[in-house]
Amino acid sequence: MKKFIIEREVPGASKLSAEELQAIAQTSNAVLDGMDGRYHWAQSFVAGDKIYCIHVAEDAETILEHARRGGFPANLVAEVTAVIDPTTAG
Repeated sequence: MKKFIIEREVPGASKLSAEELQAIAQTSNAVLDGMDGRYHWAQSFVAGDKIYCIHVAEDAETILEHARRGGFPANLVAEVTAVIDPTTAG
């Protein structure tokens, strides 16, 4: 499985209430339940008018399938090819 970053353009995302974010998460989880373990949602970050998600899936098409089923935008789907952090410097 590969790791992906998904950029979702959601106008007013940073102003969504806790209840609205909960509803989005519930919808995502319901879609994931129907995808036979081919997909894992790791984490999402809300910033401005966007939601950035970290997901693990077989391929980008699986990411897009999740978006279609859930009614979510997927404006950018990019495979993570490396991870760096302060310890990468040696």
